[in-house]
Amino acid sequence: MRTRHALTWSVLLTCAVVAWAAQGSGISLTALWEGRSGGARLAEGFLRPQTSPDFLVDVLKAIAQTVQIAVTGLVLGIVIGTPMAAVMAGGVGAWAPLRVLVRLLSAVLRGVPDLVWALLLVAIVGPGPAAGTLAMALHGTGMLTKLAAEQLEGVNPAPVEALRLTGAGRAATAALAIVPQARTGLVSVILYQFECNIRASTVLGFVGAGGLGQDLAISLRLFRYDEVSTLVIATLGLMLLVDVLSRRARRGLGATTKACT
Repeated sequence: MRTRHALTWSVLLTCAVVAWAAQGSGISLTALWEGRSGGARLAEGFLRPQTSPDFLVDVLKAIAQTVQIAVTGLVLGIVIGTPMAAVMAGGVGAWAPLRVLVRLLSAVLRGVPDLVWALLLVAIVGPGPAAGTLAMALHGTGMLTKLAAEQLEGVNPAPVEALRLTGAGRAATAALAIVPQARTGLVSVILYQFECNIRASTVLGFVGAGGLGQDLAISLRLFRYDEVSTLVIATLGLMLLVDVLSRRARRGLGATTKACT
């Protein structure tokens, strides 16, 4: 009997929470019905994508800029995040207060969403790909530091201890015993971060950070839904291509997967 009452109260509480959430979200059938004309115009534009040569050239330039932002942000993240990961990894044996400081910095960098970093940097350096690249580099540094440190900590400790017994220092131990074991995992992490950068760069453009997202935002504001259709197709095509190439590369390395965060 007590179990049945508990189940009843759990169901009622769940229903109350769902009803409260739905009420605050603003979703209603009335709003969907009132927006049917806008939805029809959007669907009409999507069925007739813009294919003029001049616009397609602009789309290709935006794709190239998106890839440039993602690659440059990734490289900056690797350059900054790799030494931070080495300090943060427990097996390397770095100075404890420095490890805590790096762990805190990594948490701050990845805790602030890349979209927020982009908004801040657009205000500092102005709209354009530079803001998107720096935002991606900051957030990516935090992510790469955490994920790379986990890879470095997950190695077999036996070779590490054996090298330390020979009198090798921390740098030599990391270079000869830790990094070689974690190499496959580190490459996998970098490939996944590149995938995340491609996805993020299309979103950062909505706040003026360049790439496909910026062109998509402009076309949406001008109600040019045929251009929106072409840009969405280009975005999906780019993401699918990067996903396929990354999966094949990871499969060739025998690496595991991690989700973008």
